[in-house]
Amino acid sequence: MSLVVRDAREADFTRISAIYGEHVRHGLASFEELAPSAGEMVERWRAITARGLPYLVAEADGVLEGYSYAGPYRARSAYRFTLENSVYVAPDRARGGVGSLLLAELIRRCEAGPWRQMVAVIGDSANTASIAVHRKLGFRPVGTLVGVGFKHGRWVDSVLMQRELREGDRAPPLEA
Repeated sequence: MSLVVRDAREADFTRISAIYGEHVRHGLASFEELAPSAGEMVERWRAITARGLPYLVAEADGVLEGYSYAGPYRARSAYRFTLENSVYVAPDRARGGVGSLLLAELIRRCEAGPWRQMVAVIGDSANTASIAVHRKLGFRPVGTLVGVGFKHGRWVDSVLMQRELREGDRAPPLEA
């Protein structure tokens, strides 16, 4: 089986919504508690790509196995060179390399732009697979927000990890 990473298309959002919905309903990676509709997911995709940010999918033999995207880390203007990444993999494809492939390509695409930092906000400090993928791709832990979410009847941490894009903060940004 050969995995291919490509830009997401509107036709992908039935499958993207199904993958995300599984994570929302059964997991702790997302702090959403109600799965958004495919239409809502399309609107989110449009907002991301309208900013010139990547939104990617991984496909194996015509089946969409996961997706990733980069979005603004925070809304205030001084954060404009910092991105937050999101990576979601179909539950039956977890630990199969899909997440690593998606995140590596996402980083590569973001390094081609003006951005200088990427932040991962990982739901659940027990999410060792996501933490390991991020560490493998150059992220370092920068903190844990303890018990900031309450989902599935328990308090959930957020693990913060960060990675420089290109020269990070050692040079001025490419544009103001």
